[in-house]
Amino acid sequence: MLVIMRADANLEQINRVINGAQERGYRAHLLRGADQTIVGVVGDGTPKLEEWFGGAPGVQEIVPISKAYKLTSRDFIRRDTVFNVDGATFGGPGIVIMAGPCSVESRAQLLETAHAVKEAGGHMLRGGAFKPRTSPYSFQGMGEAGLELLAEARAATGLPNVTEVMTPEMVPLVCRYSDMLQIGARNMQNYALLHAAGESQHPVLLKRGLSATIEELLMAAEYIMSHGNRRVALCERGIRTYETATRNTTDINAVPVLKARSHLPVILDPSHSTGEAQYVTAIARAAIAAGADGLIVEVHPNPKQAMSDGQQSLTPEQFAALVRQVAAIAAAVGRG
Repeated sequence: MLVIMRADANLEQINRVINGAQERGYRAHLLRGADQTIVGVVGDGTPKLEEWFGGAPGVQEIVPISKAYKLTSRDFIRRDTVFNVDGATFGGPGIVIMAGPCSVESRAQLLETAHAVKEAGGHMLRGGAFKPRTSPYSFQGMGEAGLELLAEARAATGLPNVTEVMTPEMVPLVCRYSDMLQIGARNMQNYALLHAAGESQHPVLLKRGLSATIEELLMAAEYIMSHGNRRVALCERGIRTYETATRNTTDINAVPVLKARSHLPVILDPSHSTGEAQYVTAIARAAIAAGADGLIVEVHPNPKQAMSDGQQSLTPEQFAALVRQVAAIAAAVGRG
């Protein structure tokens, strides 16, 4: 529910609404704009607020939000959310490109890839130090040693990094080394992890689950934002359907739907959504044309030798070509 304050409402009147909501067991979020002050209130039973605050001094109007997700809804925050991660901007007129290997495998592999991503025009380095794999016998990542290499690559190139976190207990460790937490598709509804990521106040890239609906993705983001962490980006990475021609089915529809329903930045992962390098650039172009705010792409100096997801990884040369093509599409649709 939105409690819209009058233009001449003073600080005492605003605080009375905030404190009154909190005293009744609700969470209050103050939203200040150039021309308007709004107190967003979330919790069960918020319709009662119409009785409590409808005639309160300084209150202009109360607007109920019918959606199950509140904080992530565009009804709650009408302007696009824009936030910065150590120089990489999510949302706004520009496009952010994150790229790097599926897994951190060695110092040489990561540094070579990081320099290639930087040279091609990428804004962030991605790389998995902890890998949730379908088979317990597959490479599971280098763990903290991989995080240390990501930090070294950041120091060498200036690129901030994003890496996956798998359990609530891992959050403090990953936050020490990484600029942005990635919550993968398999953990989208790991509610303990969502709470921990929210409490960390660290930027979060939240990937859509394998068979999750758009509303379920937004509700997962709601868990993170319920802790006051507003630096959240949503990631469409393909969903599981009956089609087997590609690894997953890219839901391009999700991009404009998410942009219409939510104020959060929307990122698309063309690597996982296709599963084959030959399709990645085409889907990356489509994503930007559809309105995505950025991409996360897998890049490896020698995909045939990659320890995970080599078949969907681009070479540095292919990635550089993708960046050039995406830039042309972005310019055509009025993006930077």
